[in-house]
Amino acid sequence: MGRADLAKQPQTVAAMFDEVADGYDRTDTLISFGLDRRWRRAMVAALTVVPDMRVVDVAAGTAISTAALAKSGAWSVAVDFSEGMLRAGARKRGEVPKVVGDALHLPFADASVDAVTISFGLRNVVDPGAALAEFARITKPGGQLVVCEFSQPYRLVRPFYRFHRNTVLPRLAKKVASNPEAYHYLVESIDAWPAQAELAGTIAANGWHDVAWRNLTFGTVALHHAIRD
Repeated sequence: MGRADLAKQPQTVAAMFDEVADGYDRTDTLISFGLDRRWRRAMVAALTVVPDMRVVDVAAGTAISTAALAKSGAWSVAVDFSEGMLRAGARKRGEVPKVVGDALHLPFADASVDAVTISFGLRNVVDPGAALAEFARITKPGGQLVVCEFSQPYRLVRPFYRFHRNTVLPRLAKKVASNPEAYHYLVESIDAWPAQAELAGTIAANGWHDVAWRNLTFGTVALHHAIRD
C-alpha cells in the first residue's frame, strides 16, 4: 500500500491509515514539533462540556483526542473507518469506547448525542458537506460541533509554511514514518482544503448555525465551532 489520492476512496484511505497506525501518534508529534498537543487542548477547550454530555469523536484514529475529551468530563466515543488505527488506540487507550464507522454513515440514532468533534479528519472524507449533514443528523438541536483542521495561514507566514509543508515535512516523514509516501497525501490534501471562511459557509449550509472560527499557530490550523439548528 502506498498512499491515497485526492479521490479519497474510503477503502484506500482506511488502508493507508491502517498501515501507519502503530507509529502514527509518535510521528504526528514529531512532524508537528509537538504542536499537535496544543491543538488537541484547544479543541477540547472549544467544547462547552456539561455533566453527562455525550460526544462522538469522528475520524478519531487512535482515540487520543477522544481520551482528552473524556478527561474533560464528557462521555466520548471514538469512531474511525480504520480498524488498524482503532486497534492501535485500544492498546494505548483501552478505557475509551471505540466504534468502526464511516463519517458519512454514522451508527447513531437521530438527535442522540450532544456534540460531534472531528480533528484533522474532515478533509479525508470524500464529501465533507454530506459528513457535516450527517453530524447534524445525530446531534440534538442546540448541540455543538467542533472541527479542528489545517487551514490557510496568515499571508506573512505562508512562504515559511509552504517550505515546511512541502520540503521539511516529507523529509521528516521519510526518517520517522513507517510509510513516508502516506505523508505526500497529507500535503496534497492540505493544499486542496478550503480556507476558514469557505469551510464556515459549508458548515452553515449543512445544518449548523452560529459558525465561528479561531486560528491556531498563525492560521495553519483553524478551530470551527457551530450549533445544531
